[in-house]
Amino acid sequence: MPEYIWGRNPVSETLLSSRRVTRLLIAEGVRESPAISAMLKEAQSQNIHVEMVPRSRLDQISHNAVHQGCIAQVEERKYASIEDILALAEQKQEAPFLLLLDAIQDVNNLGSLIRTAEAAGVHGVIIPEHRAAEVNATVVKTSVGATEHILIAQETNLTRTIDDLKQRNIWVVGLAGEGNTFYTQADLTGPLALVVGNEGKGLGRLVREHCDLLVKLPMHGRINSLNAAVAGSISLYEALRQRNGGKR
Repeated sequence: MPEYIWGRNPVSETLLSSRRVTRLLIAEGVRESPAISAMLKEAQSQNIHVEMVPRSRLDQISHNAVHQGCIAQVEERKYASIEDILALAEQKQEAPFLLLLDAIQDVNNLGSLIRTAEAAGVHGVIIPEHRAAEVNATVVKTSVGATEHILIAQETNLTRTIDDLKQRNIWVVGLAGEGNTFYTQADLTGPLALVVGNEGKGLGRLVREHCDLLVKLPMHGRINSLNAAVAGSISLYEALRQRNGGKR
């Protein structure tokens, strides 16, 4: 089945990524904004077929999502491998910086975390192949197209993946409310894999037990936890701060 991406920013970012766009659909009568103009110019430079179609057609394809008058038909997503992610870190001459997501269910949380990861300089994101949200059009849109600029790997067994990373001397730090160390007290400067858990249950038992360290965020209000995407984003930026030598 064809795969689609919609929304002006996601489509624009995809056109500038390595993922191949096979067709661009623009709503008839759409107001030609700078974003649409740039999109059409890029499509022309890549010899991508552009079709002007009724807005109802875009509504149908996107299941009435907010497509902003544009949809790109793209090639099937090609997931990366852990070797690809580590090779990128080596190419950049940086200590590996990975984000592992343990059964994130909400596509908006997944998109937000991928967006933050890309902005924070993470080399790759690892998600489970089963019992977790997939990288679909909603995730692409929530990430504002960041999914097209960061390596994403799918693994069948996250615990086994963690053990593999540890054998490669990568420090695995899990984000958990029961952790004994505050996230600002942990050393997040070297080869690092940060693990964020499920929205409701947090880290799975086996994943939690296989982490080298569990860290937590301070909670001073009546609410005892944060949204997974928020907590993960805060921790990623603390890691970035430390990796920049403490510079903000």
